[in-house]
Amino acid sequence: MTRKTLATLATATLIGGSAMAETPKDNMKVVQDFFAAYGANNLDEIAAVMDENVKWHIPGRHPLSGTKNGRDEVLAFFAQLGVAGFQADPIYFGADDTHVVDIHRGWSNAEGKPNVDTIWALVYRIENGKIVEATNLSADQDAANTFFWSQYQLAPVPERLASE
Repeated sequence: MTRKTLATLATATLIGGSAMAETPKDNMKVVQDFFAAYGANNLDEIAAVMDENVKWHIPGRHPLSGTKNGRDEVLAFFAQLGVAGFQADPIYFGADDTHVVDIHRGWSNAEGKPNVDTIWALVYRIENGKIVEATNLSADQDAANTFFWSQYQLAPVPERLASE
């Protein structure tokens, strides 16, 4: 070990941080584990790869769009995707010391409703072996919006508010 490496390890140990960034291979495994858990609709295993304060950005103008803050909101989002039978098939993973990019086919097979079948890209930020942020990008946002609106309705305005 070099003196610089030893100094970095000693400093990290003293301040309680991690000495080195995760490797690209380690980061890619976090996302691959996420995909395996997602494919099995296993919310506990999905939770295991996420930081408690994860931020997950969902594009579009539909009932599920927007930023999900914290593990509970993100898990609620994935629970809803499971209800709609939304599926994902990975095509490509790329990674560095802090980020992973996945490209996947995402599709649905809802009976009697509009479906979506398009390419999605996600950019994940990984810290300490956990997903701390993810940004979802759709190749066909209009089709995604149509699908999500067909599957999820906004709750009606409570009567007390509607009469005001």
